[in-house]
Amino acid sequence: MNLSDISTILYDAVVYIAVGFVIFYLGKLTYQLVNRGFSVKEELVEKDNLAFSFAHVGYFIGLLLAIGSAIVGPSRGLVNDVIDILMYGVLAIILLNLSIWLNDKIILRKFSVKKEIIEDRNSGTGVIEGAVSVASGLIIFGAVSGETEMGGWAHGVLTAIVFWAVGQVALFITAAVYQFITPYDVHDHIERDNVAVGVGFAGALIAIANLIRHGLTGDFEGWGITFSEAGFELALGIILLPVMRFLTDKILLPGQRLTDEIVNQEHPNVGAAIIEAFAYIGGSVLITWCL
Repeated sequence: MNLSDISTILYDAVVYIAVGFVIFYLGKLTYQLVNRGFSVKEELVEKDNLAFSFAHVGYFIGLLLAIGSAIVGPSRGLVNDVIDILMYGVLAIILLNLSIWLNDKIILRKFSVKKEIIEDRNSGTGVIEGAVSVASGLIIFGAVSGETEMGGWAHGVLTAIVFWAVGQVALFITAAVYQFITPYDVHDHIERDNVAVGVGFAGALIAIANLIRHGLTGDFEGWGITFSEAGFELALGIILLPVMRFLTDKILLPGQRLTDEIVNQEHPNVGAAIIEAFAYIGGSVLITWCL
């Protein structure tokens, strides 16, 4: 590689990073626009709202993943790459904020998420809100990052939106299955400021989203093939949840019951919930490595 090639690579990298920062800034402005009912600065700096910090940092992680989906992949030339990053980056911002709204209305439908985070400073709710953003960012990464030779940009946008929608349905299914396998009312304990329950639930959402990301990532080879791969990994994930919860009880927390640690004591054991979340996420990572 000669000096000219190195200069070209460095120049392109600087341009990509600059465009990425522009998209990230647009994502930040969009978040503030969507959430005009409160001041981000006031919640973070003046009120020291930890619940909001969890939700806000989760949004930035999800935004970073969503932007990354528009950057990764083979180059089509600097100009085309910049157009792709801007177009898919803006699409990713829209989809991410729509994901948060949908999940607030469906997954956490039994109470007002904004009230819990802003007024009650409920960290358990903040953790789940942040996890929803991370999970949606992973799904958007898988939905957008693949290449398609059919239909150009229009087809690429269509596949991204369809796969994102499928990923959201997968999160709704995950929430229902998680409630089914837990011997307590998840929503009730989250509303009662049980951070441990929120952490465990958050781990389940991110784990399934990681599997969906893996199933969607790659070049588009047809609707049937992609849906089959994503569906297979979702099925594995659904099986993973009760298995990993059982293994957490028997191996990672020997001598203790996970439910007792999380809900049946005066001060819920957040450390035990972190282990539960790790079990879900670690299991999903292991599955993606093996497939």
